[in-house]
Amino acid sequence: MNRVPFGVSQFDSLIGGGSPPGSVVLLAGDAGAGAREFAYTSATMNALGHVDPDLFELHYGSVDSSASLPDEIHYVSFTAGEPEIREEITHTIDEELVDAGVRSIAFEDLSSEYFGLSPIPRDWYVEKRRTIADLGRSHGRRGVLEALGEYLTDNATDGLVVVDSLTDLISLPDEQVDWDEVTMLVKGMKKASRAWGGLILVLVDRECLTDTQVGGLMGATDGTIRFEWEQGGNERSRTMFVREFRGVLSRIEAEDIIQFETEIRDDGLDISNVRKIR
Repeated sequence: MNRVPFGVSQFDSLIGGGSPPGSVVLLAGDAGAGAREFAYTSATMNALGHVDPDLFELHYGSVDSSASLPDEIHYVSFTAGEPEIREEITHTIDEELVDAGVRSIAFEDLSSEYFGLSPIPRDWYVEKRRTIADLGRSHGRRGVLEALGEYLTDNATDGLVVVDSLTDLISLPDEQVDWDEVTMLVKGMKKASRAWGGLILVLVDRECLTDTQVGGLMGATDGTIRFEWEQGGNERSRTMFVREFRGVLSRIEAEDIIQFETEIRDDGLDISNVRKIR
């Protein structure tokens, strides 16, 4: 595997089919500017390629000859389970595509670890039906970072993993999670991902982090894709640009591309315009 598709068709076509395998990519954006929509599109389209090739080709096209779909697609959330995430994705992507795609997405809900030491009532975040394995895991009282690390170890090889979202960890008390530990985990993730192959997308809300925190995460990952709102006259547009991304930024720079305008369509986020150096 030379490339792993992001699932955003025009972007993939411009960068040689997708991301280099073994990459950890930070999706950092302002609220509603496209980072979350990019993650939803990536998970749904890659999953669709496994369960409905005809529908995938209709909405994405053909996978580049140098790229291969990830073996598995995983979506990890600290605060939500499959029903909530699925509903959120349908606000971005046509329900027909979501219904087909989610059949090939494994959802991991870390709410028990995230809320476990908080004063929030347990029945607010624990589903009524629980298996023996679930009960055993909750009594083990794993930390949320440990739980994330274990899940990646078990599932990240040759797959696509979306981590949604590291920003949630900011609200935890320091005795549960120190932000330096979050950055250290991401650094470890970057090192381990070389052996895992595949692609890990890490979501963060730029407005909730300090410049120092964002800089630390950028330095801990292989690449950063930034999403911002840009004002032009009476209209606002979503823009996307790539920062410090091995094997990707060089291709964009070779084409003199400085920025992408994006749009949200029925089949997810895609590029609507490419801005080049004039």
